[in-house]
Amino acid sequence: MVHTPQIRIPATYLRGGTSKGVFFRLQDLPARCQVPGPARDKLFMRVIGSPDPYSAHTDGMGGATSSTSKCVILSKSQQPDHDVDYLYGQISIDKAFVDWSGNCGNLSTGAGAFAIHAGLVDPARIPDNGTCVVRIWQANIGKTIIAQVPVSNGQVQETGDFELDGVTFPAAEIVLEFLDPSDDGEDGGALFPTGNLIDELEVPDFVVKSGTLKATMIAAGIPTVFVNAEDIGYEGTELRDAINGDPEALARLEAIRVAGALRMGLIKTAAEAATRQHTPKVAFVAKPKDYLSASGKQVKAGDVDLLVRALSMGKLHHAMMGTCAVAIGTAAAIPGTLVNIAAGGGEREAVRFGHPSGTLRVGAQARQVDGDWTVTKAVMSRSARILMEGWVRVPGDAF
Repeated sequence: MVHTPQIRIPATYLRGGTSKGVFFRLQDLPARCQVPGPARDKLFMRVIGSPDPYSAHTDGMGGATSSTSKCVILSKSQQPDHDVDYLYGQISIDKAFVDWSGNCGNLSTGAGAFAIHAGLVDPARIPDNGTCVVRIWQANIGKTIIAQVPVSNGQVQETGDFELDGVTFPAAEIVLEFLDPSDDGEDGGALFPTGNLIDELEVPDFVVKSGTLKATMIAAGIPTVFVNAEDIGYEGTELRDAINGDPEALARLEAIRVAGALRMGLIKTAAEAATRQHTPKVAFVAKPKDYLSASGKQVKAGDVDLLVRALSMGKLHHAMMGTCAVAIGTAAAIPGTLVNIAAGGGEREAVRFGHPSGTLRVGAQARQVDGDWTVTKAVMSRSARILMEGWVRVPGDAF
């Protein structure tokens, strides 16, 4: 019997923010995977170890969570005044599916650092010591991200004393700027796709008996549906086990996501939600309260402006997705949204929110033009570190 040998592909395993992913240079992928299509999707699923009915990713690089089931492709940019094009794939854990519908804000940090590591940034632009400004074209959503990457002795500085809740060890700080992060791309939506700051969202009666739920639906960073925690029976202080160990809770939250996707025009039928698992996100907000984070750290009500819990790929996230943080910061900056109300109302250019692993500060600049809200940029700090580099191996007939 003839067996197909494994092949090896240059790759880097990298943490960005509170996520991890396998990073590739486009030029290093097999020829048929250098273009979008089934071969690329199959390759990435095999790299991660999906679909896995055991939800363990034992036979791949994935970590069996939405935060660790990701692949990234970088190449020299085809866009004027940009350094690199960054394409992100969210790999489903238990289904044969790669979602290309959105960005990963956490791995955007890694994209800036990897661009330098991989030789994709003009060496003349990299200082011996200081900060290298990497202009990233986020190809999934057609947006610009600016990463301010610290450099020491001509190399990316990875170690430092910047602490990020949700990441165990300190590292060097990378500042990210998401320019014009509202979604005016493939879905054609405005910052508020329904035109309203708050909608009455129709949901199944097993979600709430009234059949309607107040929601702020915003397309900034990533399309997100915000609801009040108390409206769905929560405090806003919940940790992962309280949600992820409750199948009925997950079903209710998924129903909210599907209803929001339909109302935002992201899908035409509820059945389509299964092929768009990465977007939109659903998050619930609450006014500040004391709670213990997942690490046992005490978060005081006075430490934060509001509490937010968000789901990614059907499970409560252990910290906060970077793109969802952009949505939080943007919605908080606009008086009248559920996020802004939970944060105490009024105008603001930055907000600190509590999440399951601690706190995070994000800034956003929003303004009203001819009666419509727009956001010019959102800013936050993350960190990134290479965990392993070399080659990833997959069976040659896997794609």
